[in-house]
Amino acid sequence: QVQLEESGGGSVQPGGSLRLSCVASGRVDSILHMGWFRQAPGKEREFVATISRTGDPTYYAASVKGRFTISRDNVKNTVYLQMNSLKPEDTAVYYCAASNWPIAISARERYSDWGQGTQVTVSS
Repeated sequence: QVQLEESGGGSVQPGGSLRLSCVASGRVDSILHMGWFRQAPGKEREFVATISRTGDPTYYAASVKGRFTISRDNVKNTVYLQMNSLKPEDTAVYYCAASNWPIAISARERYSDWGQGTQVTVSS
């Protein structure tokens, strides 16, 4: 099993920035991709970004491309999500997830392990 722990959420004003972190432990050798998902009230959990074990390639949802950056530090077994130019519609619980699939995927069904989530609130 893989255990994931998110941190870095909080409340910011529109246009602000946050950096989320997710530390993986356990059977980290099985992880081929790490992803970020988010779920807003009344909506389905949606894909945000994914990154391979090597850090290349990365993929983003159209709604965040150009504003968010996913990265990883394999020494620390940590994946990051740098969020800039935040908008109220970015408000959601953000989850990190691990996948053992060898190709980049956005489908949440292909991620086998999930963190507990961290709240991000963007409001005036």
